[in-house]
Amino acid sequence: MKIDALSIDGPTGTRSLPLGARCITVGSATDASLVLTGAGVARCHAELLRDDSSGCYWLQDLGTADGTWVNDERIVCYGPLEERDQVRIGGYRLRLIPTATARPPGLRHRRWGRAGTASAVERADVGPAQAAAPAPLQSSRLAARVQEELIERLDLRRRDIAAMAETELRAAASKVLDEIMHADWLADVSDPATFKKFVLDEMLGLGPLEALLVDDAVTEIMVNHAAEIYVEKAGRLERVAAAFSSENALYGAIERIVARVGRRVDDASPMVDARLPDGSRVNVAIPPIALRGPAITIRKFARQRLGPAELIAAQSLVESMMDFLALCVEQRRNIVVAGGTGTGKTTLLNVLSGLIPAHERVVTIEDAAELQLLQANLVTLEARPHNAEGRGLVTIRDLVRNALRMRPDRIVVGECRGGEALDMLQAMNTGHDGSLTTVHANSPRDALSRLEVMVLMAGMDLPIAAIREQIAAAVNVIVQQTRFACGARRITHIVEVTGIEGGRIQTQDLFRFVPTGLNEHGRTSGYFSGCGNIPAFYDALESGGLPLDRSLFAIADDRRSQC
Repeated sequence: MKIDALSIDGPTGTRSLPLGARCITVGSATDASLVLTGAGVARCHAELLRDDSSGCYWLQDLGTADGTWVNDERIVCYGPLEERDQVRIGGYRLRLIPTATARPPGLRHRRWGRAGTASAVERADVGPAQAAAPAPLQSSRLAARVQEELIERLDLRRRDIAAMAETELRAAASKVLDEIMHADWLADVSDPATFKKFVLDEMLGLGPLEALLVDDAVTEIMVNHAAEIYVEKAGRLERVAAAFSSENALYGAIERIVARVGRRVDDASPMVDARLPDGSRVNVAIPPIALRGPAITIRKFARQRLGPAELIAAQSLVESMMDFLALCVEQRRNIVVAGGTGTGKTTLLNVLSGLIPAHERVVTIEDAAELQLLQANLVTLEARPHNAEGRGLVTIRDLVRNALRMRPDRIVVGECRGGEALDMLQAMNTGHDGSLTTVHANSPRDALSRLEVMVLMAGMDLPIAAIREQIAAAVNVIVQQTRFACGARRITHIVEVTGIEGGRIQTQDLFRFVPTGLNEHGRTSGYFSGCGNIPAFYDALESGGLPLDRSLFAIADDRRSQC
């Protein structure tokens, strides 16, 4: 008998929800496909996911505190659901009902959310059909059971796995797994080789993230909880058909990430920054601060080291802008790269750092090492959190102060976000010209304001006038990076800091990106242009005998530089 409706028995009575959508979200949020309210129901509590091949539904818990229960057992992923299965979420009981007993269309009770919006109980069969949903999740439930069997058979009590190389441990686990795969309850696995790799990756690697890490099209990976993974491709976010088999498997991946770099994450320290062996930057947040379960964000490390030519080819800037920035680096101008999260600040900082002359001594300072400098005389410093006893903390500010004693020609700080801005400005003002850093800001003027605030965060009781004089004397050029809604990343402004007048820092625009609309592919189109202003330091360079091309700053004809 065909089953295409769901019965919901709750505090207010019994109702039914026709099935058919590929993904049905369940929770207390008014935009959920199935709205349930009351104690024990999270805003985003669970998902019903349809297997396109069989039409059956699988139930996936979304990392909730009170859990999702099937037949009085707490589950992470369960399926396929059958008519006899009893689902409990908070004070509600759900079960599948055959078509013959389903409530006819038109008799459903209409519910309304805030602002007069129809509840998704009415929209479940139409709205979420367009939502991205994972592929069939049969393997997740089986994988969790197989992993338990594998751990038991490996007899870890008699093995010193800490002394075993990863290849040796994987070989031993693979051999035992081959024996387990002959079990009758695994006879329905359609692709044993893929399933085996999934199990081994979860136990010894990063599980479903392994395939995403080797996919060059993926630039960022975001794990919201064990059953929900998003990636960024070409500047756009999309959900992938991958999931961890359980929350414990996700915790295992997190432990393997942080252990490699000597970091820790637990209830006392629920946030941590780390990096993968390939240099990819990782941020982890776990409960109690991550309410839906452990979350991982991975900013992938580019396999190909980008240079000026690649930025120009990607239309992040034009050749005239790159020539000017290269001149600034060569002539030891202090540069601040500003922009929001994911705009490409670190990428540009890496490119500019690569233009530093090879004979100079460079000291880089980062929270998690990302820069890929090729200079021979290079020192790379990385901040460190405190240990379990609350000791050993080394901050960016500590490293900036220490770098001044290391005889650097240039100091490159991956990102200024606090009191280290004061030490960085002092370094720029005391003989370390040509230093570079990044800040989070939405415009060049906002970047200057952010620097003021960060200097105040250093705890020094300095008047605003003195801080502004320090900034005006230290910072020469601000480069503004922007990521547009279409995913395109471009340098939208290059601004020179010209001094201070009337207590206000003075700037002049040198280059800008002028958007003109959207092209046929939905991407922001526009053109790069000079602003007609000549940098103030050009006169001094020309008087020193350096030939310069002032035509770089001419106002462009948009028909010649459209992108």
